[in-house]
Amino acid sequence: MLNIQLDGLDNETRIKLLPKEQEMVKALEEQGTIVETFIKLDMSGIFIVMAATDTEEVHSKLSTLPYYPYMKIEIIPVRFDNSINQ
Repeated sequence: MLNIQLDGLDNETRIKLLPKEQEMVKALEEQGTIVETFIKLDMSGIFIVMAATDTEEVHSKLSTLPYYPYMKIEIIPVRFDNSINQ
């Protein structure tokens, strides 16, 4: 689980990069890398449930996103327990 805070991203840049960001996030969702996203109410960042084996993989996958240079990422390791959903 990722707690991502956007830092130093002005509104003009955010709007300019948004279409590509959304396109790339959608691709990561389709690949199963991003499981779920929750945008913070104040639009300052996002919570992401992501499938990754380690910190390096998290950064490797997210580094392709246009917003990545503005991301402060807190990684909270969680375990998916499929039996809960059954």
